[in-house]
Amino acid sequence: MRSVTQRTRRLMLLDTASLYFRAYFGVPDSVRAPDGTPVNAVRGLLEFIDRLVRDHRPHSLVACMDADWRPAWRVELIPSYKAHRVAEEVPSGADVEEVPDTLSPQVPVIEDVLDALGIARVGVAGYEADDVIGTFTTRATTPVDIVTGDRDLFQLVDDAREVRVLYPLKGVGSLQITDESLLRQKYGVGGAGYADLALLRGDPSDGLPGVPGIGEKTAAKLLAEFGDLAGILAAVGKPAARLTPTQRKRLTEAAPYLAVAPKVVRVAADVPLPAVDTELPRAPRDPAALDELATRWGLGGSLRRLLDTLAQ
Repeated sequence: MRSVTQRTRRLMLLDTASLYFRAYFGVPDSVRAPDGTPVNAVRGLLEFIDRLVRDHRPHSLVACMDADWRPAWRVELIPSYKAHRVAEEVPSGADVEEVPDTLSPQVPVIEDVLDALGIARVGVAGYEADDVIGTFTTRATTPVDIVTGDRDLFQLVDDAREVRVLYPLKGVGSLQITDESLLRQKYGVGGAGYADLALLRGDPSDGLPGVPGIGEKTAAKLLAEFGDLAGILAAVGKPAARLTPTQRKRLTEAAPYLAVAPKVVRVAADVPLPAVDTELPRAPRDPAALDELATRWGLGGSLRRLLDTLAQ
């Protein structure tokens, strides 16, 4: 990753799948290529990127990808992890995720267009996009904006390092600028405490059971009282600690889950990232390929507007 030291520069990291899923469901499937193939996710994502660049003016941008949406090392620790999303199990490789029929064919088009534009696109075998984002964020020497519809990445918010999450509320025109003040207001924890909150609370959308009977508010109260998950677990073994008998019992029974959940819930910060130029391109890397893609897939004004924005 290019080293950038000027504090006025900002790195933007896209949780790309989160955004193209949002585009797919937000843009009508009547948006089609000349051959009739739906391209609503493709065009919607291009429009999202255009809006993000215009509104936030990042100096660098990376489209982070899920090279493995359900890594085996996470499943080994918690077998239910994203199990409900599996369309096909692949014993010797990555399981196939259940994705709408007309979205899957658009993903390679998205990848080709990003590559032709020269927008950095990074996925690493064995890791989710969240882990790629976590590693870029850890290594960043500039402020970072993470664009995602996944609350899991709130754990990376860090006011001291100027790391924010831009959380789409409607499209990307209405973004929740998520900093530590907002997290404390909504969840009672800062960025560093959000992963512990999430694993205690659980998340059915990711197949994380959480601790039965401990919801978000109780988890926040426990973290406020004992500091972090380690503090809570230490309190379980102390009769004088301010835990109700029921809480003590539930935390004790959940000990096997709590022993492995942190590794599953916390994003990796040590992904072996490839060398990549993250600087936002002013002109396409491969104009001929981009013209061919634009014609074949009918990308029209969505692509032209993004090119105009990048040129500025």
